[in-house]
Amino acid sequence: LPELLGSRMRRPPRIAFLIQAEVVAIATDLAEVIGGALALNILFGLPLVVGGIIVGVVSIGLLVVQSRRGEKTFEHVIIGLLIVIAVGFVVGLFYVNVDWGQAAHGLVPRFEGSQSVLLAASMLGATVMPHAIYAHSSLEIDRHGRDISDTLLPRILRSTRLETGVAMVFAGAVNVAMLLLAAAALPGVAGTDSILGAHAAIADRLGPIVGVLFAVGLLASGLASTSVGAYAGATIIDGLLKIKVPILVMRLVTLVPALIILAIGIDPTWALVISQVVLSVGIPFALIPLVWLGRDKLMSRYKNSIPLQVIAWLAVAAIVALNLVLIWLTITG
Repeated sequence: LPELLGSRMRRPPRIAFLIQAEVVAIATDLAEVIGGALALNILFGLPLVVGGIIVGVVSIGLLVVQSRRGEKTFEHVIIGLLIVIAVGFVVGLFYVNVDWGQAAHGLVPRFEGSQSVLLAASMLGATVMPHAIYAHSSLEIDRHGRDISDTLLPRILRSTRLETGVAMVFAGAVNVAMLLLAAAALPGVAGTDSILGAHAAIADRLGPIVGVLFAVGLLASGLASTSVGAYAGATIIDGLLKIKVPILVMRLVTLVPALIILAIGIDPTWALVISQVVLSVGIPFALIPLVWLGRDKLMSRYKNSIPLQVIAWLAVAAIVALNLVLIWLTITG
């Protein structure tokens, strides 16, 4: 995707697009490094800055695996971390009683004041992370190469569609499980508006084992996503400017802002929410070109059908509307 955009944009808009995409990559790292640092603080009592440095070092190790052992090994490591995330965040559901009728009612979209719009935007950014779109398109090239025969291409497209669908269902299930756990176990409990407070309440209500699993899932989430974020950042620069930035250099560039925020003592939970809002604002910049190119003659007989184009543009319009409402509410206070 970045490569196709780079070949179709003049230099000024290319630079502007690059800046917003790298801000998104930095926001991704900000969230994941802070999340990992909080997890290490919960598990071992480490200061947040020390935890952030450890997360950065481990993620560099994962990127070294990607560069030296290839995409397959990197993907297997990330899949392993995703399994840990699922166990860490889902196991608590077996210890609570969920009212499934109320849960279904809660899936109906609605807002209750400006704070709910802020949370909705942050949840959207956390679930549909724009950097994943750039990273996934690049991983496909790394995995299959550029010269694919006409007989092999349909099979690759089918397998990619299945893989992406399973990944989205998996991610959605884990996110819903986290929300259900909080809704069932923490209603009316004071102090749960922060990750540390939520962990303390979960450990108190559901036992220390569940509390530890929650922290382990949070740590695995930070390690997996921050590695992919740095990979996406390097891919964006390469595609738009034809400049190959070593992934490890990109890792350091996106890591530093997170460490600064941890060092100066900004509330980590507030920083997490804001970083996810930035991701939400960045989603249209990835989706609009993606949907546009999906109908382009470039796609030949594989271009999106008219019904799929309509659905895609409606989804983009809904996301843009949510972000515009958030910006308006923020300005008007």
